[in-house]
Amino acid sequence: MKRFKTHVIVNPESAKGQTRRRWSHIKEGLYHFIREYKVDFTEKPLQATEIARSALYAGTDLVIGVGGDGTMNEIANGFYEDARLINPEAALGIVPSGSGCDLTRSLKIPPRLEGAMHVITEAPTQTMDVGRVEFRDAAGNPAERVFLNVADFGVGGEVCHKVSTRRMERKASSYVRCLVETMIHYRNKRVRIRVDGVEVPRGEYLIGAIANGRVFGKGMKIAPGARLDDGLFDIVLVKGMRFFEFCRQGWKLMNGSHIGYHKVGVWHGRRVEADPEDDEPVLIEFDGEQMGTLPAVFTIAPRSLPIKGYL
Repeated sequence: MKRFKTHVIVNPESAKGQTRRRWSHIKEGLYHFIREYKVDFTEKPLQATEIARSALYAGTDLVIGVGGDGTMNEIANGFYEDARLINPEAALGIVPSGSGCDLTRSLKIPPRLEGAMHVITEAPTQTMDVGRVEFRDAAGNPAERVFLNVADFGVGGEVCHKVSTRRMERKASSYVRCLVETMIHYRNKRVRIRVDGVEVPRGEYLIGAIANGRVFGKGMKIAPGARLDDGLFDIVLVKGMRFFEFCRQGWKLMNGSHIGYHKVGVWHGRRVEADPEDDEPVLIEFDGEQMGTLPAVFTIAPRSLPIKGYL
């Protein structure tokens, strides 16, 4: 195996703090497979982006993230400067250690440390599609980020916001619990949506998922046919539902059978524009982190990011 200059970025608070408690075990596994590496621990939101970018400018050619989907999102954003890869030869490796880790399911990365390390050290480096999104941040200012797995507007944004708030308040913050609580009071959103310039039917939407990967929301197969290397988003739009209808139909998200439901539509495209039709904010989330609101433009960058995994 080629010897890489390796930098490990650890989010110790991921998996509700379990990563910090498991660090000695993770450290031993990393040393067994890699021997030489530099390690940094994040201490605040978005710091992983800064660390990754600095490491790549310093000549690192393998960045390993230890954490969940949000951590990998931050690291992936550090691979780019002005929408261009800092080092096209550098790859991202993943050690799953988060509450969700949905991206790893599409990359066929095992959840246990030893299996993940085998992928990092033995799998060929491949290039996956990456989503780019222009949106409004929490202050209403224009912002731009990349995402790896799924971007979602509507109820998903509300749920991720609730999860984040609960964590900061140190209250119970399971995704399913927050989803149910959100759905009880949720009001469906009127959003104008265009896919590759073609307007889709107007209406009230519960979920608008722009999917690069197949799974989001801790195991929900929102886009079972999505691929990480086909140069296309799977756009899954779920029309408005009341709480009890969602309770009857929502379980289908777990196995992907919701695709056949009459309120679910699927489109494929390279560019998605979403604009709210009411004054009420429509929250969006990327890879499990709620960061802003519509309006937004989502575009795909085909085979943009070198990664250790199986596409």
